[in-house]
Amino acid sequence: MSVAAQTTIVEPAYLARLNPDQRAAVLHGAGRVAGPLLVIAGAGSGKTSTLAHRVAHLLVEGADPRRILLMTFSRRAAVEMTRRVARIAAEVLGERGRLLTEALSWAGTFHAMGARLLREMAPEIGLDPAFTIHDREDAADLLNLVRHELGLSSSESRFPTKATCLAIYSRTVNARAPLEVVLEESYPWCAGWKAALTELFAGYVEAKQAGNVLDYDDLLLYWAELAADPAFAAELGARFDHVLVDEYQDTNRLQAAILEGLKPDGRGVTVVGDDAQSIYSFRAAEVRNILDFPGRFEPRARIVTLEQNYRSTAPILAAANAVIGEATERFTKTLWTERQSAERPLLVNLRCETAQADYVASAVLEAREAGTTLKSQAVLFRTSHHSAPLEIELARRNIPFVKFGGLKFLDAAHVKDLLAVLRFAQNPNDRVAGFRVLQLLTGIGPATAETIIEAMRQSLDPTLALPACSIPKRAASDWPAFVALYTDLRRGTSGWPEELGAVRLWYEPQLERLHEDASLRRADLLQLEAMAQGFASRERFLTDLTLDPPDATSDAAGVPLRDEDYLILSTIHSAKGQEWTQVFVLNCVDGCIPSDLATGSRAEIEEERRLLYVAMTRAKDRLHLVVPQRFYTHGQPARGDRHVYAARSRFIPDAVLDRFEVTTWPAVASIEKGQQHSTTVRADLKARMRGMWR
Repeated sequence: MSVAAQTTIVEPAYLARLNPDQRAAVLHGAGRVAGPLLVIAGAGSGKTSTLAHRVAHLLVEGADPRRILLMTFSRRAAVEMTRRVARIAAEVLGERGRLLTEALSWAGTFHAMGARLLREMAPEIGLDPAFTIHDREDAADLLNLVRHELGLSSSESRFPTKATCLAIYSRTVNARAPLEVVLEESYPWCAGWKAALTELFAGYVEAKQAGNVLDYDDLLLYWAELAADPAFAAELGARFDHVLVDEYQDTNRLQAAILEGLKPDGRGVTVVGDDAQSIYSFRAAEVRNILDFPGRFEPRARIVTLEQNYRSTAPILAAANAVIGEATERFTKTLWTERQSAERPLLVNLRCETAQADYVASAVLEAREAGTTLKSQAVLFRTSHHSAPLEIELARRNIPFVKFGGLKFLDAAHVKDLLAVLRFAQNPNDRVAGFRVLQLLTGIGPATAETIIEAMRQSLDPTLALPACSIPKRAASDWPAFVALYTDLRRGTSGWPEELGAVRLWYEPQLERLHEDASLRRADLLQLEAMAQGFASRERFLTDLTLDPPDATSDAAGVPLRDEDYLILSTIHSAKGQEWTQVFVLNCVDGCIPSDLATGSRAEIEEERRLLYVAMTRAKDRLHLVVPQRFYTHGQPARGDRHVYAARSRFIPDAVLDRFEVTTWPAVASIEKGQQHSTTVRADLKARMRGMWR
């Protein structure tokens, strides 16, 4: 036997810790720019770790980090990914590995990468590089201005609201679908307004261009249009040897077109995702992007499937596999785990929503007494209002909780006010920001604000136009301070981030005047000021905060509770990517899961099935699917308040019941007492619910 034959090949430690399927995905291409790769990563299968190891392996094999494009769906995910890459690369290459990772500059969300490319290429495509970016609310406000100018807000019959108009526009753009198709499939009650909406959207585009602003959708639309041009596409594609995309099941048609435009032959492309977790069609996400991905290239993309789950117990996975196994079209996979358990998921039948709230609160406290913290437990639901009875019960029992899926941090009025001042200074043509800022001053209304904005637009230097403006007497005392602030911001006198502190000090008197809870809101502004320390410039701060805002105030400033422990309440959509020791899924009945508003087509029903699957696979050790048998509805026109009876979700048919421990709560022996308690609580619940709006 030769010496070579006796030699044992020792894998690097960073590869040895991967399972065979993960290793196959990481090693695809063997150090060269290979053909397209699709990694189907089941829930809890180490998707993030696998993608991070693949990027690190490319660096170890000599890839230029400046020629790697890594796209995720949140800034937080991109930061976490690059942190893991740095750790792995440093493990193999030491200090050089850390330096290579620091050069991995093209890592972020689709929208952030689009914004960066558009700023760089702005002169070539007719954009002003100083464009500002509107978030959803500002975009809706600008659309509403155009709507008003076209006389559509005073039409004889009810015209769609600004939010509905923006939703229609956004879906049309992101789904790359004709307006009439979008109206017919998603907004049939607006179909009669097709001609007016076409005029509105044309005016909206003109208004954006006149104001040198882009909305969230433009960042993809402009990029996709560039990628559709052979010359630009070749230039963009030549910048990168490797393009990697996380959560590919959540991409829309624009994003898929961008990827195919950059790399039409698929060389160097890696996409990672799970068709079984595609749940964002309301954002125009297209599950067909991942289902059809392998066949879009010649030769076809290689598929590597990750099935070993590191999160959940075997009984939980058996139940989840059974639920998703009923899907009509999917990549075949069966999740498995080495985490054995004798405890099957619970399928809990009970009388009503009140009993459901009572059950969940009791089970949460019981688990807490057994050593499971509240933060390790979550209650998930299809729609935000489904948790209302539970929230009342939790408050009654003094169980602290935090709810996700509600008001976003940047949607708060005081936060938007402060950011509008910065945006107006950055771009004086931004009408929405200008209107918001100027009307903060006492005595200035829409007409005066319009006059001031127009005067600024006509001037070569907007700051010189301000002192000459005719100001109402009521605003005269506040006007000089605003002019001084705006002039300093335009000239960059204070520098960043000190200028944000100057804006906050100017705004605080307005805050006191506008809001009774000014002291609480001031804490948000101080937190915003602290966040600004991490950004190199005002432009970068505004761009990143608009493209990837905190979900809620708690994301930016810590959970606003005195308690160090708290229960998690979340919509299923907001829970994706998370995990907890114990999970409760509310209202597992037809009409809720699936929602009665999402059963109009087979595609909608299949997405609802995937929603339940996502909820189930968030659980590590214990899972409760709760099935209330009736709901109490209010204000029925013909019958008044009444019970509505519900059937168990169609996604849990009799054929899969053996995967669950089916139980009834409360026990039969105490049912009479329970019914009496339920009636009392229900009456109390109704009174409290009515009192919320009085």
